[in-house]
This record gives sequence, structure tokens and C-alpha cells, in this order.
Amino acid sequence: MRKQNKWYPVVKRIFDIFCSIVGIAFSSPLWMVAMVGIELSDPGPIFYMANRVGKENKQFRMYKFRSMRQGKANEAVFRGDENRIFPFGKFMRASKIDELPQLINILEGSMSFVGPRPAAVDQLDITRGGKYAKVGRVPAGLTGPSALFDYIFGDGIKEAREYETSVLPIRLELDLVYLDKAGLLFDLKMIWWTILCVMGEIMHKKPKRILEKMVSWVTEYTHNKSVSRK
Repeated sequence: MRKQNKWYPVVKRIFDIFCSIVGIAFSSPLWMVAMVGIELSDPGPIFYMANRVGKENKQFRMYKFRSMRQGKANEAVFRGDENRIFPFGKFMRASKIDELPQLINILEGSMSFVGPRPAAVDQLDITRGGKYAKVGRVPAGLTGPSALFDYIFGDGIKEAREYETSVLPIRLELDLVYLDKAGLLFDLKMIWWTILCVMGEIMHKKPKRILEKMVSWVTEYTHNKSVSRK
């Protein structure tokens, strides 16, 4: 983890507070659309609340709009039962509307706009074990390199075994890449890339250059670490 400007955490927190308040205010019509759409699709709880692990491995409740039909909880795997997602839920996931409630997490300080993916409690040994333990030094993020990689590539992998072999290793390395690159300008870049990726998903146009760039970051990071150990 590279040395950061001492003001970066302070500026980042101020940015998170201000933008989460503005984001909640301006996105409130979408909240209403989501609530009505969920109730019409599958009456029941509007929100899905998951136990996640953030900074310093502290647990918190992460909020999302529910996009799956009610039923028995999924087994602890990286790929859930896609058949349980109702049609409006698929739209919310593609447009990222389902993650709007995480603005509350950002406002309360359990998450940030940009950072590593929040870790599931029952997957902590994989996502925060060994060399990935240092990922827990920073707040979990709504978006970031690993979240974007999952969004534009990982979401297309439906089989759990295939996901764990072709997506998960790169996703975990991208959390380390974030620690290496974290800074105000990089955070703004990730937010801009997120907008581009969501627009691309809605228009059914994959942002291949962004995907290729993130893969190249992993290759570069792995090479540099390998060289430094020699």
C-alpha cells in the first residue's frame, strides 16, 4: 500500500458525506420507482440487508433494494441463484439502481464511494485472508476496480465454479491494485468509469477498453511484486 497524502482520508470522507446527501436527494424519484417496482414484482420486503465486512474487518449491514424473489437463503457461494431474480430486479441490477440504498451506508461511514468490495462474512478467509488482509485497512466501496470488473465481466459468468476460477482471482488482485493506486484523482476516475460502464450496460455495449485496462493493472501489479521479491 503506497504512502498517501495525509489529507486524502479527510477529503475523501467530506466528499462521501456531501455526495451521499446530494445523491440521496436527487435519486429519490428512483427510490420510489424501485419501491413500487419491487412491490408489484414480488410483494414483501423492499430492502435486502446483508452482513458485510468493511474497514478494520468490522461488520456492518449493507443495504440494497431487493431484486430476488423471497425464498430460502442461498448457500454461501460467489454466484447466487440467478433464477430467483425477477425481471424488474434484473433491470435494477443492470442499471445499478439496486445499490442506491448503499448511499445510506456511505453517509453513516460504513462504506465509501470508492474502495475494495465489501466482504461477505462467510467468505472472509478468501477475500481478506493471507496477502489480502491489508485490504481491510481501508473502507469498503460502492464502486472500484474489483466492483467494475465484476459488473462488466463477472456478472456474465453464471456458474459458481467458473466464476471462482476465471473471475475471483482477478477481482481479488484488483482490490490490491486499488490500495496501490488509491488517491483523490483515482477515486474520481473510478466514479467516471462507473458511469460509463452503467451507460454501456444499458446500451448493451461492453466497455472493452476499461476491462482491458483493469486486466493490465493486475498484470503490471503482479509483475512489479514479483520483481521486488527477487
